[in-house]
Amino acid sequence: MFDVLIIGGGAAGMSCALIIGSALEKPFAKEKKAGIIMHQKASHLQNALFNNVLGLQAGTLGQDILKSGAEQLTTLYPKLIQINNEKVIEIKHTSPITVVTNKAVYTTKSLVIATGYSKPFTLKGLDKYLIPHQMAKPEKNRVQLKNKLHLVSPNIYVAGSLAGWRSQFAIACGSGAQVATDILTLWNNGEHVKIHDKKSVSS
Repeated sequence: MFDVLIIGGGAAGMSCALIIGSALEKPFAKEKKAGIIMHQKASHLQNALFNNVLGLQAGTLGQDILKSGAEQLTTLYPKLIQINNEKVIEIKHTSPITVVTNKAVYTTKSLVIATGYSKPFTLKGLDKYLIPHQMAKPEKNRVQLKNKLHLVSPNIYVAGSLAGWRSQFAIACGSGAQVATDILTLWNNGEHVKIHDKKSVSS
């Protein structure tokens, strides 16, 4: 049983995981169990080259971010469980939510879907929320999940381009971070949460 499970190891999914992972030692989150299903094969980062992203050195490759992001999660926030080499097949709207992969079945109180927005969309159980993407060229035939401030249905969130945002790295990261802070705020009894590390100041 997870308190939150993230599907997708791309920009939005890993950004969400990093923020949640960084909060797992906070008093309101210490007993929480969080995980991410690190499916990355379909990520658009596989072919990306970045020259215009604040904080990234020009020439950074998306495939390198996929690798370094997973390593960052493992090194800094080992309490956040990474599930590798599994593909999600179906979401069941049970209570708690059931996530079926090609190898296992998981249950979670909250779910974050941060997969790609290309068709065909093969994740079962979400068909009634699928609509044409509102910020992509119609000829691209992209889809999104209908949502309100990232919330698709009770306890099911969507992040990144699948939430209806443009396919831009910085936007996807921000969307994932927003969802993470929404979940942390929920865990903190509605008191708004931001997680920042600060440089220590020597006297």
